Amino acid sequence: MNFELSEEQAMLREASRDLLSDRAPMAVVRASMDRSEDVDPDLWRLTADLGWPGLALPEEYGGSGQGLVELALVAEEIGRALGRGPFLPTAVVGRAIAYGGSERLRSEVLPALASGAGWATWAFAEPHAPWTLDGIRATARTDGDGVVLDGVKTVVQDAGGARWLLVTALHDGVQASFLVDRAVPGVTVRQQRVLDPTRAFHEVRLDAVRVPLDARLDAGPSDIQALLDEASVLRCADALGVMDRMLELTVEHTKNRVQFGRPIGSFQAVKHACADMALLVHGTRAATYYAAMAADAGAADTARAACAAASYATAGTGEVAARALQLHGGIGFTWEHDLHLHLRRARADRVLYGDTAVHRDRLCTLLQRSAASV
Repeated sequence: MNFELSEEQAMLREASRDLLSDRAPMAVVRASMDRSEDVDPDLWRLTADLGWPGLALPEEYGGSGQGLVELALVAEEIGRALGRGPFLPTAVVGRAIAYGGSERLRSEVLPALASGAGWATWAFAEPHAPWTLDGIRATARTDGDGVVLDGVKTVVQDAGGARWLLVTALHDGVQASFLVDRAVPGVTVRQQRVLDPTRAFHEVRLDAVRVPLDARLDAGPSDIQALLDEASVLRCADALGVMDRMLELTVEHTKNRVQFGRPIGSFQAVKHACADMALLVHGTRAATYYAAMAADAGAADTARAACAAASYATAGTGEVAARALQLHGGIGFTWEHDLHLHLRRARADRVLYGDTAVHRDRLCTLLQRSAASV
């Protein structure tokens, strides 16, 4: 597999970094943490003009027809800049609708997502339950010409201003996903107080929420798991950007921090620690890019690649964050220093869409199945 980016992909990454550096520097990120809005409307409009929301949507619905690799490149830059906004959840929901939505849903929702006129998010995780299909407890029951949804979802990113919610629930005992209009009766959204202040997460309550029958996506448990894998890869890309920036901040600090008349970066132990961080960053980049490329190519090991990337990234993110804080000393977790915001985001990325244990357990299951089939 060729890991070299195409000219178009390299331009996308460069344009994304330039936009975030110019319009969302750390001063803007810090100011946004004091606001209740999920997004900066001006920044969201600019990203829509750049084509981010429709990057991986079909061209007939206003998208660019790109793949998971392009989404991962943008996600990496968002993580690097601690970007705020619904790009990632909207991309995930858009791909789900493009794969399994009815013609009505595709024609009504995808153009709005592609243009940035509205955004969507995935209501999957539930309180005190693993981020897996087995953790789904919300219910859906057929009632005449519609479906009634009940349940509670947690850690739903940017649900406060979302126009649509993709809700995963048990329908006749089987996991299924339904697209819910945020404005329908019975939907209650409450913002949650979380460790990561650079993103907005919400609790979503569904009390007898009624949706039409064609709001159910044509996606069974295996399709939902595949979407969960894609979301995990994009989470890895976000974490990669955070890790890369923490490494840069740490190297810069060790070059400038003088102790015993010498920069601390000249000490062998500090060099080794920075080298370990760099190895984890490069390993995460290789695993994440491979997983995205495998998904786009429809490779046989797509699921295994996603699990491997997720398990490596979630573990590596914690190690890089710990080394960065250790080498910065106490100043690294003061409010005035930017590193502590990266540490918080890294901590959140370690658990979104499943922690290390979840992905390693599934990877072992996949490997066992593969060995048994030989």
